[in-house]
Amino acid sequence: MMNNHSRFQLSEQTHPGMVALKVADLPKMTGFYQDLGLHVLETTPQQTILGVEQTPLIILKQLAYPNPLTRKTGLYHVAFLLPTRKDLGNTLFHYVTAKIPIDGASDHGYSEALYLTDPEGNGIEVYRDKPMSEWDIREDGEIVGITVAMDADGVLAAGDRSHKDFPAGTKIGHVHLKVADLETTETFYTEILGFSLKSDFGNQAKFFAAGTYHHHVGTNIWSGRQLPPMDEKDLGLDYVTFFVNEQAELEALVANWQEKEVLYEASDTQLQIIDPNGIQFYFQVAQ
Repeated sequence: MMNNHSRFQLSEQTHPGMVALKVADLPKMTGFYQDLGLHVLETTPQQTILGVEQTPLIILKQLAYPNPLTRKTGLYHVAFLLPTRKDLGNTLFHYVTAKIPIDGASDHGYSEALYLTDPEGNGIEVYRDKPMSEWDIREDGEIVGITVAMDADGVLAAGDRSHKDFPAGTKIGHVHLKVADLETTETFYTEILGFSLKSDFGNQAKFFAAGTYHHHVGTNIWSGRQLPPMDEKDLGLDYVTFFVNEQAELEALVANWQEKEVLYEASDTQLQIIDPNGIQFYFQVAQ
């Protein structure tokens, strides 16, 4: 079910790099993501780039005269992956003491996760992965997740309260997207982009990854089926950037896209493609 090695597949090292959001109130959103644990790396009146150390993770782009919010495809949540359970404990302690609202806290079997929402309605997950030896990996490669209450006391006890910002090594672990149609999305993500289907959640959600990870991209239809795509005046997701390990991988992607006769754009440093839900992806070589 989960792997078909005859088709093009992204390499194990492929992972999300950055997520760009279109925002209505740039100062307020910048402040929120700083409180969340990120640092401002670069700022202009039009956009703010936030990240960890010198690694950009989130780009906030000021949108003038945005459309009113309606139900469309786009971002369900962006997920920040912390290196250790101690880091998650420190982050949870910071959120509780700073009174940053937490929507939920779950144990997914392969991870422990906190859920929040930014001031403009974009979902956020902050999580840590459990050791792979604890994941429920089936013979066909499926990685089965659960959703139960997180052991918040255990997570807090793992922290040492040494820092409140995200530590070095934090990255975007995955993005979870609102899509129009799961079957069309699966075909595109597996055959065109080269991800593997890792889990199929009851005709409601599908999870994809490069290599052996539980998921780099989640997709769901919980907001409704056949949602219209976002346009450039809609607030929320602008694009997702994925990093590949080497130029040869970009060339392999191009070869696959040309063979499948899909539309894409290419520059010297990156490829751009739009999925069937109107969601923009960029692929580039990791710096």
